Amino acid sequence: MAKSTKNSDIVDVLMIGAGPSALSAAIYTTREELSTVMYEKGVIGGLAAITDQVDNYPGFKDGVTGLELAEQMRQQAERFGTKIELGEVTDLKKMDDGHISVTTTEGDKEAKSVLIATGSDYKRLGIPGEEEFYGRGVHFCATCDGAFYKDKKLVVVGGGNSAAQEALFLTRFASHIDILIRGEEWKASEILIDEIEKNDKIKVHFNTTTDEIVGEDNKVTKVVGTDKKTGKKDFPTDGAFVFIGLLPNTKFLKDTDVELDEWGFVKTNADLMTSIEGVFCSGDVRSGATMQIASATGEGATAALKIREYLEDRERA
Repeated sequence: MAKSTKNSDIVDVLMIGAGPSALSAAIYTTREELSTVMYEKGVIGGLAAITDQVDNYPGFKDGVTGLELAEQMRQQAERFGTKIELGEVTDLKKMDDGHISVTTTEGDKEAKSVLIATGSDYKRLGIPGEEEFYGRGVHFCATCDGAFYKDKKLVVVGGGNSAAQEALFLTRFASHIDILIRGEEWKASEILIDEIEKNDKIKVHFNTTTDEIVGEDNKVTKVVGTDKKTGKKDFPTDGAFVFIGLLPNTKFLKDTDVELDEWGFVKTNADLMTSIEGVFCSGDVRSGATMQIASATGEGATAALKIREYLEDRERA
């Protein structure tokens, strides 16, 4: 446990990350007149900000671009007094007075409470065309983007539960789906495999790698793969959905006392508090999160209310 230092700049709440969950939490904490500062090393708004179109966030009948949604959240949080700093958090420790010492690229900070809301990132294939057509034919969320492909052909990459579930969801819109699985068999549950096999819109290709995503005029036209038995093969498509897993942004927590699950996501109790008292977590980086913008903002609001209760209890103690 670190020793406390004399610091007149102690904040009530220090948030790590500035995505929808943190921004939602900040709206609540600053309206409660809790001094709040957040540190973001990348893009304000996180994955939401680089999503081309969001159609499933309440309040926007015609949908909204991810960038506009993130900007509206940022402005709302700042209107109530949230301070957003560009910087990276590299460590955090509980201090002997109960405060949290947070190490950032901008120096050491001290806070009465901390919210971890760093989100997660989609695992990438790392192939040509994947980044070039991201959001314009290459997607990582069927719920977010599937509706844009009504009566279109799609390619789904992945062989686990997520790929199977999302492919089945995409059949609501797509006319045909090719699933590319690099292994010899599914890693999904039997129930999902049975549903896939019964669906005449889906064709599964085992032992098939995904090598390149090709397009023209800013649109995806095909996915190039390799069948391990027959060689190169083209899959004509209007879009590619990649479901090979998520990577939580928790590398900075590796040497801290914050407990992570087997996949690296942050474990919390029912109050969204981590294994360190006074350190909370919400959004896509939390173990058990549903990976949706709407649920992330809801968790952010809940975390803010729990943080307020925690700080009030400490004041009374």
